[in-house]
Amino acid sequence: MDKDKLKRMALAVLETESRAVSDLAERVDEDFVRACAYMLACEGRIVVIGMGKSGHIANKIAATLASTGSPAFFVHPGEASHGDLGMITAKDVVLALSNSGETDEILTIVPLIRRLGVPLISLTGNPASRLAAESTVHINVAVAKEACPLGLAPTSSTTATLAMGDAMAIALLEERGFTADDFALSHPGGRLGKRLLLHVRDIMHQGETIPQVEARAPLSEALVEMSRKGLGMTTVTDERGRLVGVFTDGDLRRVLDHGPIDVQRACIGEFATRQCRTIEPERLAAEALQMMDAHRINALPVVDAEGRLVGALNMHDLLRAGVV
Repeated sequence: MDKDKLKRMALAVLETESRAVSDLAERVDEDFVRACAYMLACEGRIVVIGMGKSGHIANKIAATLASTGSPAFFVHPGEASHGDLGMITAKDVVLALSNSGETDEILTIVPLIRRLGVPLISLTGNPASRLAAESTVHINVAVAKEACPLGLAPTSSTTATLAMGDAMAIALLEERGFTADDFALSHPGGRLGKRLLLHVRDIMHQGETIPQVEARAPLSEALVEMSRKGLGMTTVTDERGRLVGVFTDGDLRRVLDHGPIDVQRACIGEFATRQCRTIEPERLAAEALQMMDAHRINALPVVDAEGRLVGALNMHDLLRAGVV
């Protein structure tokens, strides 16, 4: 195995493909704008089609469009000739990918697409192809050469097509005013969705599960509450349920460092940290994580607008919820 040769070939591939993508900049023209306009005006779905390697790219572009605010799905052109064409309606837009522009399976269904009156947008590497000629809008994604030294395996051409598809999807995202919250709604199962959708109220301890003692309670009661609730701290409140402070495992160590203390007589209010960090229930769980990281704390009391204690959470709650 020639290690240097492997590295040279890899670098050559990356250079060729990066040049192919860079050359696309001049193709972002009026045809690109017209294609985006058709997709923005689409009342149905953007139907993306392609065969072979172009089919794999088409599938990915459809997924990217769908997740960024432009409803889309992939249809295999071979299957479309055998019934799946019924998935395309008169309210849709078709986006067809073919490097040659002469893919038989796509050309077979083009007349049927045109009969529906559906706008046909094509991305090909051959502006003189039949598919380009039959399209409502054609975008040229031709490359100078494939990265494959044999000039056979689709490499630069598929990369360029994918990059142009991404450019269209993100341009549409921006024009639609698509936000991070919108993105999260289509990704609720992922970590991003949890960071953008999950609120403190969704994961905080509530009711009897909140570690809580009144400020006049003896230190011993606070220690029992901390052990029983298992959050590494207890909140300290006044008689109206408003937060006075917190008492943590770290506070306990600091108290004991000062020498013996009568835990039955000493009031927890004397030892609570009164200028403690809090968070509101409607805040994002991700904000609670940021606060804990920034201030190097492991738990937070949750309070309402009047300062009343309504919940508590710690780092383990964020871990279990998948926010971390």
